Amino acid sequence: MAVHAKTEDLETFITVVDCGSFSAAANLLDQQVAKVSRAVSRLEGTLQCTLLNRTTRRLELTEEGHTFIKYAREGLNTLYCGEEAIKLLKHAPSGRLRIDAASPFVLHQLMPLIAEFRKQYPQITLDITSHDNIIDLLERKTDLAIRIGELKDSNLHARKLGNSKLRIVAGTNYLKNTPPIRTVNDLKNHTLLGFTDATKLNQWPLKEPVKLTFDLSASSGETIRQLCIANQGIALLSNFMIAEDIKENHLIELLPESLSTPNNREPIHGVYYKSGAVSSRITAFLDFIQPRLSL
Repeated sequence: MAVHAKTEDLETFITVVDCGSFSAAANLLDQQVAKVSRAVSRLEGTLQCTLLNRTTRRLELTEEGHTFIKYAREGLNTLYCGEEAIKLLKHAPSGRLRIDAASPFVLHQLMPLIAEFRKQYPQITLDITSHDNIIDLLERKTDLAIRIGELKDSNLHARKLGNSKLRIVAGTNYLKNTPPIRTVNDLKNHTLLGFTDATKLNQWPLKEPVKLTFDLSASSGETIRQLCIANQGIALLSNFMIAEDIKENHLIELLPESLSTPNNREPIHGVYYKSGAVSSRITAFLDFIQPRLSL
């Protein structure tokens, strides 16, 4: 009689591979390292082969490990899909949903939607954090992150939520007291607001390349927005966070034809790490917010 691998052992094995160590996997799974190690050893015993080469510095998949993990992921994915389908037939989505997004996105896009979402899904408990830098979903134990710009994480599943155009903006009073801005070269004569940590965001996608100097910087996009409204300079910000400011004349858009679009800062995705199917609460949240976002 054939002996089949346990689902729990498969999940543990995949987590170890994705985390890169037994200790990191144990931390994520809230288990002791010894229990994680036994699960992998038990799986290797069932398959009668070595899946991981263990060294003091790192773990490496064997040839058999590389072959098996693909089928392990696909098999668990199918199983999870079936479980989620059964749950949805019987119950509404429930449980804790941990979400992370840059503070401007949380404030200007998610906050207006939270009350209605909680009303529709009272059994989902939301835990929202704000990080302006990209976080490690595994390390932070985050279920879903909203990421702005081009994606580079190959291990993450993603759903595109849309595009948000970039706009060059300044406060109304700032423009009253400074030289006129007719071309991108005129930007050299003005105070530009930039990002302290994410210096790549200071590379504006201008059709006509111009070397820009930033006189005032901040680590948060929301801080830059507030500085701009306070007439402290000119900034390049996403439409999702300043559309209302422009509409209410708190900010004035400049040189709208000078930016290349589409560009690698416009896409917005919901990203999540999961070896199996997307849980019903992640799906519920993305399905809810996507048509309601004002990007």
